[in-house]
Amino acid sequence: MPQISERGTLMPASPIRKLAPLAYAAEDRGVKVYRLNIGQPDLPTPKAALDAIHNFDHKVLEYSPSQGFRSYREKLVGYYAKYNINVTADDIIVTTGGSEAVLFAFLACLNPGDEIIVPEPAYANYMAFAISAGAVIRTICTTIEEGFCLPKVEKFEELINERTKAILICNPNNPTGYLYTRREMNQIRDLVKKYDLYLFSDEVYREFIYTGSPYISACHLEGIQNNVVLIDSVSKRYSECGIRIGALITKNEEVRKAVMKFCQARLSPPLIGQAAAEASLDAPEEYARDTYDEYVERRKCLIDGLNRIPGVYSPIPMGAFYTVARLPVDDAEKFCAWCLSEFSYEGETVMMAPAAGFYTTPGLGRNEVRMAYVLKKEDLQRALFVLSKALEAYPGRVE
Repeated sequence: MPQISERGTLMPASPIRKLAPLAYAAEDRGVKVYRLNIGQPDLPTPKAALDAIHNFDHKVLEYSPSQGFRSYREKLVGYYAKYNINVTADDIIVTTGGSEAVLFAFLACLNPGDEIIVPEPAYANYMAFAISAGAVIRTICTTIEEGFCLPKVEKFEELINERTKAILICNPNNPTGYLYTRREMNQIRDLVKKYDLYLFSDEVYREFIYTGSPYISACHLEGIQNNVVLIDSVSKRYSECGIRIGALITKNEEVRKAVMKFCQARLSPPLIGQAAAEASLDAPEEYARDTYDEYVERRKCLIDGLNRIPGVYSPIPMGAFYTVARLPVDDAEKFCAWCLSEFSYEGETVMMAPAAGFYTTPGLGRNEVRMAYVLKKEDLQRALFVLSKALEAYPGRVE
């Protein structure tokens, strides 16, 4: 029988989704599953977006331009200006989700064997996109004990060699919720400038910052505008994961030309999705404010609740809607699978993402999970109670 590719063998299973069969099986048994594993918001999509879909009157569902509709890109210019990100419509390429933006950035900027430095834990699909592009992820470790802040610049420089071509950050961070400080962003800027690296910056959670600290975009950093490739998506800010609309933004004309070749090869981004995303930019300010306020309350509910459970620790996330929590268990992946396959309390259980899948260094994250506070507070409170019961009953609990 023919063998699958080395790339197919190396491609990691998603820590967010790989336990899904166990969750479906639990639901088939009649168990209610509180899904804290995935960043799928339950808040409503803006009415303006739904109206745009309902009223979509094209007689033919045609290809859109490979870079996306100009009307949408021009409206995005105004959106980014609110965050002091000054771009033109020509700087923006619409992609099929933020995922495609990351993949196309890698394909356009990196050769096979080139290395990218990424703070870990990191969004697990970055590794998948790197494997797809033939690039190599080199991770620099952040720890739960230090709240996932960046290590000193010397730690970065220990990893830099002739194959190093880029640094990749997610700010605010998925999976930790960490928000990079101005000092940390300046540290990254200086490294990018010193070694002439690309800076890929995934900033899809900019709306969700819960401290007085400012949001520092990679586009705010002086002197490296041709090194920066910004990754964005409407999935989280408008609860529009399913329309698959993202963006790649850069001032670097050569990068844009290269990315466009990949865009043309995949023909076009989603037609109806762009109509919904463009309409979402007209959502009233109350939509963003209400969404933000709800996540503030959910964050407090989840983090306070986690830290009240004996043996559990979670730092306070400063952005996004995730946290990485340490649990008193021998192996978080086994525990997460056990919760779905062998445990229920009053007909209910919880689903979490084992955090080891967000690290590439073997052994790290073994007793950690990523949790998303994307459920209403009543469900979060119940999920926390069920989690506490699971930890009491788990045979592999450690003190």
